[in-house]
Amino acid sequence: MNSIKCNARIAGVFYFLFIACSILADQFARIGFGDPAAIVDKIMAHEGQFRIGFILGLLSALFFLLAAWALYVLLKPVHENFALLFFLLNLVGVAVQCFSMLPLLGAQLLFSGANYLKVFPADQLQGLAVFFVNLYKSGFMIAQLFYGSWLLPLGYLVFKSGFLPRILGILLIIDFLGVLIWLFQFFLFPAYPLISYPGLVASAIAEFSLTLWLLIIGTKDHKPALIKAG
Repeated sequence: MNSIKCNARIAGVFYFLFIACSILADQFARIGFGDPAAIVDKIMAHEGQFRIGFILGLLSALFFLLAAWALYVLLKPVHENFALLFFLLNLVGVAVQCFSMLPLLGAQLLFSGANYLKVFPADQLQGLAVFFVNLYKSGFMIAQLFYGSWLLPLGYLVFKSGFLPRILGILLIIDFLGVLIWLFQFFLFPAYPLISYPGLVASAIAEFSLTLWLLIIGTKDHKPALIKAG
């Protein structure tokens, strides 16, 4: 049980670092939910802050992957195949997110002052930068397909574990639905962002609750409910 509590707290630390870096990345560079025009303005006016935010965005992806690894170690005894499934889904999501951040570098390079860019008028450079940022936003949302999907097996294993509260598992499954609604709203109904707001609130509640429980409580003093793999 001490080992399980230790693994739970390691997962909580990595999840907390992921959330903290994500928030700071949005504050420094508007990476995350930032409006494309606001991101371009940040690149033009505060390049140093944007670079810090970009690094924090990469670190958030790394810490998210490490949190998934720690949760895999924690929940593997419950059901190895489902644990491997949510870890792989998270891994693909992290890869897609990191790849989608490359256009942000392209947008930043447009304002580097390089000689080969002087043939473009300033308004064209700004328009291209907005295009690159929109490309990043689309890639970020594609990553949500995998970030949302990993929550379903994760929530199921948390619910069945016996050493984590069942309510956390239920919240994570609701989070899964909320993220998918956000994804479909972004691509199918971009003019109606209100559709995604209830799901995003549920996501915040679920992931903050999981993080705080893992950090503060760890696990309940209860034997895990093992599920036969296969």
